[in-house]
Amino acid sequence: MTNPTQAETEADTLGTADTPSQTEATNAAVFRGLSPGQLMWRRFKRDRTGVISAIVVLLFILIAIAAPLISMLYGKDATTPYGQNDPSLLSDSGMPFGTGGISGDHWLGLEPQLGRDIFMQLVYGIRTSLIVAFATTLLTTALGIVFGLVAGYIGGKTDYFIGRVIDILMSFPSQIFLVATMPIVLGLFVANDEATPTWLPFIAVTLVLSGLGWMSLARILRATTLSLREREFVEAAKVTGASPMRIIFKELLPNLWTPILVQSTLALPAFVTAEAGLSYLGVGITEPTPDWGRMLANAADYLQTDITFLLVPGLAMIIFVLAFNLLGDSVRDAFDPKTKR
Repeated sequence: MTNPTQAETEADTLGTADTPSQTEATNAAVFRGLSPGQLMWRRFKRDRTGVISAIVVLLFILIAIAAPLISMLYGKDATTPYGQNDPSLLSDSGMPFGTGGISGDHWLGLEPQLGRDIFMQLVYGIRTSLIVAFATTLLTTALGIVFGLVAGYIGGKTDYFIGRVIDILMSFPSQIFLVATMPIVLGLFVANDEATPTWLPFIAVTLVLSGLGWMSLARILRATTLSLREREFVEAAKVTGASPMRIIFKELLPNLWTPILVQSTLALPAFVTAEAGLSYLGVGITEPTPDWGRMLANAADYLQTDITFLLVPGLAMIIFVLAFNLLGDSVRDAFDPKTKR
């Protein structure tokens, strides 16, 4: 028996090796049976930054949901003035002893003057911010979908009218308008001689933020709808006698979920900071409801005395907003792999 020559060995190797075209065909075969959602999920799992950001966001959400359970296990709540009930916790000037009053009983210290537990203020503050942010995101998304689809699909005078309304609203100085509008909205529900219910500031903040938060999504959906309505599948649906509502819900809306989800993911952390800003200025969530913005406002009075009161809510807000923004970027990249950061 003779040994194979070098030429024969190289020929066999070339015959068994995968060519680039074979590799592409194999990859295509793997992804051919996957839905767009499955492809998006595969791309998202490869993004380490997105996965870590999602874990951080889920942790914040779980803390907000489990706030009563955490309070029960911790043995403290967010409203009890522990410093006033126990004179040994606060000095005569109302400042906690030590570094912000941090101890085994109060992990993150005590609030000056009232002596409320900062850890529980922070935990329930997460719940306050997320409730307002999620409610505002849902409302603005719904408004953006409705006005964007109507303007893009109907067109003509309807599109012109909605476009001008969007232009006018987007021309308002949003921060000044929010600060000026909050007392007016509260005044519509409560008389001057009546106490403000605890739930009313939540509704007022949500309505005010939503009033100036839906226009960006509406513009994006309008532009996308203008492009989609000229496509062949929409024309085919019209030929078959499909009603406008069926075309919108069956043909257009399924092709708009990507910008809707991406914009909603990016909008939520913006609403968290907007809500905190209103509370910081004194026109947002009021006492006794814990809130990050009001914690920052109260801590600013003691910045030169002890920076601990400012670091805790400040770092929490930075971590949450940064994680949610990075998550939004990862979701966008997963839906559109051609997008480059």
